[in-house]
Amino acid sequence: MAGANSHSSAAEKARRFLEEEKAFRLGELPTESFHPKTERLSQTAAEDLAAGIRLLQSVDDDMPPVADAVLGSAVFGELVDCFVRTLAGGGRMFFTGCGATGRLSILLEAAWRRFWQNFKAEHPEAAAGVPDLEDRAFSVMAGGDFALIKSVEGFEDFTDFGRHQLREAGIAAGDMVVAITEGGETSFVIGTAWEGLDRGASVFFVYNNPTDVLREHVERSRRIIEEPRVRTIDLFTGPMAISGSTRMQATTIELLIVGAAVEEALVRLLGTYLSEAQLEALRIPCRGRAEVGALFGALLEQLSADGAVEHLAALAAFEEDLYRRRGLVTYFADAFMLDVLTDTTERSPTFMLPPYRRNDDRVSPRSWAFARNPFFGTQEAWRQMLRRTPRGLQWDAEAYRRIGAPAAIQANPPRLDNAEIHKFQIGSEPDASRTAGVDSAAVALAVGGDAERIFDAMLEYSAGEYGTAALLTVGERPAGVAADRVFSFECDLPDSPLALWHHLAVKLVLNTISTVTMVRMGRVVGNAMVWVSPSNKKLIDRGCRLIVHVCGCTYEAACVALHEAIEEVQKRIGAGEEAPSPVALAIERFSTA
Repeated sequence: MAGANSHSSAAEKARRFLEEEKAFRLGELPTESFHPKTERLSQTAAEDLAAGIRLLQSVDDDMPPVADAVLGSAVFGELVDCFVRTLAGGGRMFFTGCGATGRLSILLEAAWRRFWQNFKAEHPEAAAGVPDLEDRAFSVMAGGDFALIKSVEGFEDFTDFGRHQLREAGIAAGDMVVAITEGGETSFVIGTAWEGLDRGASVFFVYNNPTDVLREHVERSRRIIEEPRVRTIDLFTGPMAISGSTRMQATTIELLIVGAAVEEALVRLLGTYLSEAQLEALRIPCRGRAEVGALFGALLEQLSADGAVEHLAALAAFEEDLYRRRGLVTYFADAFMLDVLTDTTERSPTFMLPPYRRNDDRVSPRSWAFARNPFFGTQEAWRQMLRRTPRGLQWDAEAYRRIGAPAAIQANPPRLDNAEIHKFQIGSEPDASRTAGVDSAAVALAVGGDAERIFDAMLEYSAGEYGTAALLTVGERPAGVAADRVFSFECDLPDSPLALWHHLAVKLVLNTISTVTMVRMGRVVGNAMVWVSPSNKKLIDRGCRLIVHVCGCTYEAACVALHEAIEEVQKRIGAGEEAPSPVALAIERFSTA
């Protein structure tokens, strides 16, 4: 009888989704479609890992022409001018996003804060003559900083959640909002754009699907795009290398374009207070926009050179072998801790891997990959990573009621405050769960130098408990570091205020490694991301379409099968099991029916 009730419940949920959530049927959007270049990615990577990497990287070639066009456009100049005008007038820059773009927003704020903190500490005389703009950048991610680690179910789907978070952040006239959404349809992000307008702020809407397609197929997108007070920046480069995996090309070009605009604005502002000689002494170059595009193209070329691909393949094979032996990898980083944490936490929803585990949880499966800062305890590691104290949400049931949240959320409000955030121990506390009883590896990340300092700190922290001590370097080739394994990616990392090229290089390397490793682990079929966690309405739709794509069934049948699989997976997770993706489980059931 319980099984029948479960089946009935799943069927009812599927029926409601099919009838009531048509606004989340996004199959017409190119970012949700399948890239023709990578249609045989899983087969290619299984036969030849390096060839699979080259195939994956080939989609990155879609980005430079778009980047060049946008960098040379009038709207990019307007974005830079608005940054300058807002900061000079005492306003704040708000970067808003959800999921991958939420993490991007937090990265932009952290990079801005790091620049000002370093500037004041290392060049106090020059800094004394410049207004302190450190607190003028503010990131708003759906679910708050807690969502850096683990997505918060339901936040993405509601515009009022975005409105409320931005309101709590203190948005006001004279500020500006850069609302960033890969697909151009995320309700939370659209909500922040509307709230910004209502509060008298300047608003830019940044997205990665063709404007005309969004206008035609997504009503909420059409309304914000056609609002005359909003400036739109369309960064469409084509489908993603992995269907729907917008953490890759979509977020990369968003980091490039928005980051380059912030840097140009910052250089212009500093130029009103400092001489050219002072700027040169600070190693803050004034680059033309065409040079920015050329540097990006050169970086892609360097990371797809034979030597880089050889090391990418070696590191992916290293991780694959570790995971197949039920081992775990822990990355150690300092200045680029946020970049590592972003990639490792994004693996969970993208490939249905176990998410980061709280320190008081001894039941849930351990995450396959984890990030730590070996120099600081957890609370300070969080502060160093964000360059500020975390901003958890302290919303109770009444707050969710006022927002109009679904009844299930009102009845059981998620805990998203700083106390919960600090339960994710990313600092130097001992943690036997990363090494006990399994093959394990510690990997130190060094970017642009500093390899020996980070590697030695990792060794001191680990005290020989990890089976392998490896070093991953981006930029310079290390010398004299006695690591068991060294994976080195030589590339030019030009100086810039936000370390933009360093962040882009690390993102490209880590995204490639984590993706191709999961392809080899069977979590991608062709270029379909079938091991995905359907944690919101957009992802439920994507899951249904993936089932249709692989199994050839109707969308309606796929929807029912997916909801049945979701209930089964939830039971397994509740029992502390490492559960499969509901999408993969539904596909398996179709294939054996």
